Amino acid sequence: MLLLYRNTYKTLDDLNQEEIRLGGLRVNPVTNISSTISYTSNLKIRKVKDKTETQISGLPQNAKITYVTWSPNEKKIAFTNTTATGVELWVVDVVSAVAKKLTDATLNANLGRPYSWMKDNETLLVKTISKNRPALIDNKKDLPKGPTVSIGDGSKSQNRTYADLLKNKMDETNFETLMSSEIYKINLSGKADFFKPIDMYAEESLSPDGNYLM
Repeated sequence: MLLLYRNTYKTLDDLNQEEIRLGGLRVNPVTNISSTISYTSNLKIRKVKDKTETQISGLPQNAKITYVTWSPNEKKIAFTNTTATGVELWVVDVVSAVAKKLTDATLNANLGRPYSWMKDNETLLVKTISKNRPALIDNKKDLPKGPTVSIGDGSKSQNRTYADLLKNKMDETNFETLMSSEIYKINLSGKADFFKPIDMYAEESLSPDGNYLM
């Protein structure tokens, strides 16, 4: 069994993180992961027949762990760790209960789990931020072009089905910037091979035989 431990409350630092709301998503533009996600702080392994747990060694300090998955053969466990600058990919060897880091804090988790295990149990498909990603457009300091008018006459109005819809070209551009990724194949030694060019990849799914990727 894999046991995950979390803190009872979020820290003040977690609550003070930046947040952008676009297209119904809540993302941190600095770390590139959902601003509403809950983190795990520790991992332990236990055999069902044993009465004690084995502490996984080598975990990052002040770990903020999420997106924990087992490899297809269940000999490895992958997870992400969120730092002050971004999201890293880590892997645990189940037999030795040792964790090691595979990537720098370059993963793009704005649309959910940023990696997938391949069927060979040795490679992961990883969504990363482009090295040439443009800066986000910020118009908060622009002068208003007119007054903001609110009318409270009690008239009926429609409610939006989804929150924080894209309202203008700036929202569209920022959304595309935050959601765009490159895909790499990264093996358990950390070697990265380029796989797919930058685009907005939402979900990836491998066929049962591992020969096709949807």
